[in-house]
Amino acid sequence: MDIYGTATPYLPQLLDFVMDRVRDLSNKEVAADRPKLYEHLIGRVKAQASMEEKCRRKGYPVTPESALTKCKDVIGIRVVCNFIDDVYRSIDRIKAADWCTVVEEKDYIENAKPNGYRSYHLILDVPTDLPDYTGHAPSHYFVEIQLRTIAIDSWASLEHEMKYKHHVNDPERIEKELHRCADQLASCDVQMQTIRQLINESN
Repeated sequence: MDIYGTATPYLPQLLDFVMDRVRDLSNKEVAADRPKLYEHLIGRVKAQASMEEKCRRKGYPVTPESALTKCKDVIGIRVVCNFIDDVYRSIDRIKAADWCTVVEEKDYIENAKPNGYRSYHLILDVPTDLPDYTGHAPSHYFVEIQLRTIAIDSWASLEHEMKYKHHVNDPERIEKELHRCADQLASCDVQMQTIRQLINESN
């Protein structure tokens, strides 16, 4: 069974649309002689097996309706920024955009997760001319955007690899060391932000 039903062929188009809109936001900043919003973008359509597993884990029926309306991350985009203030500037620009509406947000930068993870998550409601899983058009889809700094993005990638690909004998110590590493990187992000502000003020 196709977890996304008749919406499957439209999801890559939606991903491209949203990534292009985010690129446009950054290009407008540069055109206005302001720093670019981000260093790079990564986007994906959630793999069908992963979505099926998530539906089961959440107690949802394994159906297109659950995948596309209850789980709101079928389209996922990661915005990796140079500095902390670029993360919040990107959020401001997305919230002001006319092609989407922010329906959920979680600030894990100010309120880090227990493992030290720091990121800002947005769920967007994106209107589109594309059909939805019922065949109705125009429609709308949910898109998740995660915004974080380069330092925390590197930490998250390594943490994911170590957590899911290896069996460790002392998981509590590993978690403690990973948390300490995340705190150090967060402190570095604050220091780099301060240096940037000092440079801007001197200019």
